Amino acid sequence: MQREFPTLFDLARPERWTGGVIFASPHSGRDYPDWFLAESRLTPFELRSSEDAFVDRLIAPATRHGAVVLTARVPRALVDLNRAADEIDPRAVEGTSPGRASARVLSGLGVIPRVVAQGREIRHRPLPRAEAMRRIDEAWRPYHAALAALMDEAWGRFGQAILIDAHSMPHAALSHLPGTPPELVLGDRNGVSASRAFGNRIACEAAAGFRIRRNSPFAGAYVLTAHGRPAERRHALQIEIDRSLYMDETTLRPHDGFDTTAKRFESLIARICRLAEGERRTDVAAE
Repeated sequence: MQREFPTLFDLARPERWTGGVIFASPHSGRDYPDWFLAESRLTPFELRSSEDAFVDRLIAPATRHGAVVLTARVPRALVDLNRAADEIDPRAVEGTSPGRASARVLSGLGVIPRVVAQGREIRHRPLPRAEAMRRIDEAWRPYHAALAALMDEAWGRFGQAILIDAHSMPHAALSHLPGTPPELVLGDRNGVSASRAFGNRIACEAAAGFRIRRNSPFAGAYVLTAHGRPAERRHALQIEIDRSLYMDETTLRPHDGFDTTAKRFESLIARICRLAEGERRTDVAAE
């Protein structure tokens, strides 16, 4: 069986890019190649439990507000674009030493995932190392090359690059938090991937439309580490939205609240884009 990948990602540009903002969704991909389904012990529906389902639809309106949108089409169950290329689970890939084996990777959530939600094993046996490297080279590297090129382009055109990495979180992941759970979690690696001042401004915009929490329980992962360099005015922030706001987490279908949530989220997108344009004008005026 020929193991070709479908289209890796979609890139949409606005008519006029205004402030160097990029909205990206690395985990909403749902193009499952036949060869991947054949090697899996899970059904296509079970595999979909690892998706950030419909986040690509939530961020699509960003082009109307002057931002670029990058959305993965490769599923997270095949290659996780929010892990480093060397975050390899030795139980998922043959002949691999632990390397950067964090607790997250050893739980099966490395760059080549071993499990989906609820710890369900994806394959009957580990992948040969050569095949794992092929998947990283042919799917992971092109996505990050495209994202890096967009960050460079934004910086060159606007003197700043602002990446909003969009994800969704299971409602159950918030059950341990005290008080009323947040609707959004805004992560910036605790001030490492975006300046604290800029992160505070984004948080104020988010809090105007959602209950928010910052950096807990999700502070961001590889995408923010790789692409956020705030000292160079390259800010990268992660937004996690509670899935229960817009979808049935059991059936993996949008529910009656989708349109309302989408409008609320688009309002946040618009505020972020206006903030970015204001940041640019302020900087130019200061010069």
